Amino acid sequence: MKNTPFSSFEAFHAAFNGGLSELLSGCHELGVYILVIAHAGFDSVLRKSLSRPLAKRFKRISAELRKGNDQGSFLDDAEDDLQVFRRMMDLDFEGLQPAQFRSIGPWELQFNQIRSLRPTRMAGEVADEIKVPFDHTAFNFSAPFLRREIFWQGRVAGRKASIFFNKFPFVPMHSILVPEPHCGHPQYLRRGDHDYLWRLGETLSENLPGIGFGYNSYGALASINHLHFQLFYREKPLAVSDSRWRHNGGEYDYPIACSRFDSEIDSWYFINELHRMKCSYNLIHLPGRSYCIPRLKQGTYPSSDWSEGFAWYEMAGGFITSCPENFELISSRDLELAMSRLSLAHSGSQREQG
Repeated sequence: MKNTPFSSFEAFHAAFNGGLSELLSGCHELGVYILVIAHAGFDSVLRKSLSRPLAKRFKRISAELRKGNDQGSFLDDAEDDLQVFRRMMDLDFEGLQPAQFRSIGPWELQFNQIRSLRPTRMAGEVADEIKVPFDHTAFNFSAPFLRREIFWQGRVAGRKASIFFNKFPFVPMHSILVPEPHCGHPQYLRRGDHDYLWRLGETLSENLPGIGFGYNSYGALASINHLHFQLFYREKPLAVSDSRWRHNGGEYDYPIACSRFDSEIDSWYFINELHRMKCSYNLIHLPGRSYCIPRLKQGTYPSSDWSEGFAWYEMAGGFITSCPENFELISSRDLELAMSRLSLAHSGSQREQG
């Protein structure tokens, strides 16, 4: 992996932040601005180095929009981006806050203001399927205006892929890996996709031991029906990896049924059975092991007023709120109860009581 961002953590970090700086200086599109300012909220060094150009650009865009010029020379034509920036204008530049984190027992809670401004897309829909045909007319990663948001593209682990900056990150250096974007694969794991994920983990972990991938099946809060994996790098593992849990050989039950697989074959057999049952799930893949969490489909369980939804990050023990008051008040019990509401067993007990 020489001469790629994957040769070391330092190379990955430098290439990631360098790419964000280049985006801001070389492109005047609104979507790019939103992407860069969102990532600056996770890296104090990046935020400091870009604070002046970010503030200057914010002032310029705001002035154009107040004049009613939605199609200024620096803007693209994505209505989603216009809506997001208008919400940012309500907060003003000084009111845009970086991400903050709290440890609550084994759990991680973050205050993420900018992410709450994003469009929900299909994550806001009630789902009753786990596989839907790819729709090239819907938002997808092959859209021409997203090309500038590509962090890296090439061949990795035996397959062509593009890695995009995640526009609304919730972990540092958050990106999205899309195998063969122009092939139009829906967000539904085939055996080859699953095996590729295992190869990816093994290949990239040689130089990036903290690498990991999150996957939301259709109905498990996937926001785009285009095959993709969320790539992250962590020095401190998420709670799902904690040795206290029974799925890791410990003494305590996780708040929701979670299966750990150290075998690629066993992992696929389990997922294939979930497909047969039309059961949605979240997947957290780490080098040499995967955690799979079957769950109720989005829109079919009571939601928590402090959260905007539960996807792979939440099921792995990280939680997001956009309310500062909630950030200070939420307890470990609140997090565990919210996660347990997505349990298939919880659904069964509700039907019995009914």
